[in-house]
Amino acid sequence: MQKISKTVVVDAYFAKAPFVNSLTSEGFDVICRFRDDVRLQYVIEPLKTGKRGRPKTNGGAIDLNNLDMNHFTLIEQDDENVQVFSGTVKAVALKKLVKVCIVKNLENQKAKDIKIFFSTKLDEDAMNVWNTFRHRFQIEFLYRDAKQHTGLNNCQARDENKLHFHFNASLTAINLAKVVHWFSIPKEQHQLFSMRDIKVVNHNALLLERFFTLYGINPNLLKNKKNVNELLYYGTSAA
Repeated sequence: MQKISKTVVVDAYFAKAPFVNSLTSEGFDVICRFRDDVRLQYVIEPLKTGKRGRPKTNGGAIDLNNLDMNHFTLIEQDDENVQVFSGTVKAVALKKLVKVCIVKNLENQKAKDIKIFFSTKLDEDAMNVWNTFRHRFQIEFLYRDAKQHTGLNNCQARDENKLHFHFNASLTAINLAKVVHWFSIPKEQHQLFSMRDIKVVNHNALLLERFFTLYGINPNLLKNKKNVNELLYYGTSAA
């Protein structure tokens, strides 16, 4: 798997020591999001005091509403509504240092919502951590559409090869539908993709083709084009 990628991207459910530490021990890097109640600590340089015992490295608990800018860097601010901070901290639950990207959504100069994304790779770019996690979520829509519209869960076969064929066919159908949809529309007119609308349009096209064949209707006549387009998109969300 590491020949493909050494980075594993998972959601907040997997931000747990047994999962994360097992992957890192095998040479993988993990990008994930912490739960909102996560315990984080500042990391300070150990100073020799001449006293017995290991020098202190724990700089105290992190208050997400009042970040110590000696440990964090403001790397992006969007019209004062979104602030993105980068830093290296200790995750108490994971018992290890992580690179964090803290995203604050502001309202009236106060933090309305705070999300903490992290990577076990300490030299990872914080913005890359955030963007990678956001792109991962697009996979959820692929599986959702496949379950709802292309029968991902409907295969009754038991043979491994048949199951693989079914899953690949289901997911490929979604990807092909997206390709046809996006490439048929100018980039400046792109809107949200709806697999339901794709199915409705193709169903309508099939029925119209049947009518044209049986009744000898020419859909390309100027007087018919408006009606054909109206029927083609009948039942879609944008209709």
